[in-house]
Amino acid sequence: MADLTHFDQKGDAHMVDVSDKPVTDRIATASGYVKMAPETLEIIVKGGAKKGDVLGVARLAGIMGCKQTSTLIPLCHPLPITRVALELVPDEANSRVVITATVKTSGQTGVEMEALTAVSIAGLTVYDMLKAVDRAMVISDIRVTLKDGGKSGRYEAK
Repeated sequence: MADLTHFDQKGDAHMVDVSDKPVTDRIATASGYVKMAPETLEIIVKGGAKKGDVLGVARLAGIMGCKQTSTLIPLCHPLPITRVALELVPDEANSRVVITATVKTSGQTGVEMEALTAVSIAGLTVYDMLKAVDRAMVISDIRVTLKDGGKSGRYEAK
């Protein structure tokens, strides 16, 4: 259990003590996508969804979700987020919307969970706004693609 920082010596879950860590600039990027029928993607591209601007609403939802990460994930620290940027890009060749979130902070712990949450919430919002026309959509491949700052340094997905 010593390698798993969210467990104490007895194996009980706990919030990691970051008080001795230095404050450093940190960044994380996560990505994923929502796969859908070509006709569903066409609705997004043409702006024809009955609930409104799918990508705009999903972008806002991702930002809002990012800011709520510590209330959603039990052992996450509340962080002073200094930047959240979401890109939602229609990929017509693969009939999907690609979602990328970049989150920054200056703090004692990283923002990987915040970036993952932003992508997840944005994807769920795309699904919610279009489920009346395509219940077979799939939210997939959500992962950290970049992490930098802090003791463990830089990580880039291959």
